[in-house]
Amino acid sequence: MSVPLTLLGLLEREPSHGYDLKRDYDAYFGRGKPLPFGQVYATLGRLARDGKVVIGEVEPGEGPERKRYVITDVGATEVGTWLAEPVEPEPHLQTVLFSKVVLALMLGRPAEEYLDAQRNAHLLRMRDLTELKRTGELVDALLADHGLFHLEADLRWIDLTVARLDALRTAVKK
Repeated sequence: MSVPLTLLGLLEREPSHGYDLKRDYDAYFGRGKPLPFGQVYATLGRLARDGKVVIGEVEPGEGPERKRYVITDVGATEVGTWLAEPVEPEPHLQTVLFSKVVLALMLGRPAEEYLDAQRNAHLLRMRDLTELKRTGELVDALLADHGLFHLEADLRWIDLTVARLDALRTAVKK
């Protein structure tokens, strides 16, 4: 997730205070991982330094003055370019899951037990996502679907790997 570009996109929608940007980021993009206030203001500072945002009106607040940030043409152009570029497909050719299976086999440890435990962890997470999909709003449901599809692919890989463990054990013991 590109925090600077996401914040720029939120600013293209409307000029905002840092607090409002954090709230909107967390509501739409920060599921389970809210953006720290410090990161919001540090990012806004860098965006201002780079000419992608400017400080608009400043309002008095209970603490420090509240600055409203406004996207510049440079920032809007960057958002447009970013949105138009396809996301790099991530084939995950080297994952922690794969590394653990291979190392377990190399070390003579029970890779099948690890894969069974991983399958159970995936199934638990799938239950959580299915509940989120059932009870959440549209944004939650779409994010849950994305996660579920990835977990389903992992489960297919786990089943295939279990079926090939003997061959893989032979291949990595060379």
